Amino acid sequence: MEDVLTLYAEAASAPDPARPVVCFDEQPLVLHADAHPGQPCAPGRPARVDYEYRRQGTGCCLLAFAPHDGWRHVTVSAHRANADFAHAMRYLADACYPDATCIRVVLDNLSTHTAAALYQTFPPAEARRLAAKLEFHYTPTHASWLNMAELELAVLTRQCLKRRLATLADVTREVAAWQAPRNHAAVGATWRFTTTDARTTLARLYPQLA
Repeated sequence: MEDVLTLYAEAASAPDPARPVVCFDEQPLVLHADAHPGQPCAPGRPARVDYEYRRQGTGCCLLAFAPHDGWRHVTVSAHRANADFAHAMRYLADACYPDATCIRVVLDNLSTHTAAALYQTFPPAEARRLAAKLEFHYTPTHASWLNMAELELAVLTRQCLKRRLATLADVTREVAAWQAPRNHAAVGATWRFTTTDARTTLARLYPQLA
């Protein structure tokens, strides 16, 4: 826990473009389509949507969020497998931060969130190149709330995904439309829970010295 909190404090007080801090998380989604056509709004009458829907399968949103830079990127995938994580990390390293010497990634303990996923997806030399550029910082078990990517996923859900979207193409289009203005406005996050707070509020979680 203190590792992640120290990382946040350091990035907020002394940002280093060569060593950015990026929070990463994933969110599964269920695709729904209208079973019956809705009715558009008309003068004096709101739009109408039938309560019945058809389930169209599932997908996943993989979100990388740089809270101190006010930047995020969402990848929409059909799965949440090792390869999806590996490709998201390569995009982060090569497209988002090509000049960084080290990208410090905060993420939870999902089984796919390991350097092994890189080796299972790419040739050894490519996997090693990416692994050397990525520094993983894991939140403790049952403490994924320490990952600021969860805050951004909550906003994504509330502002974009909390409605019927029938295909992954629909989700991709709508997520891109949501993401662009937030990046343009450099919407970030200010983390206020510090190591000092943790040692006071969560004292019960620390070993008790005799």
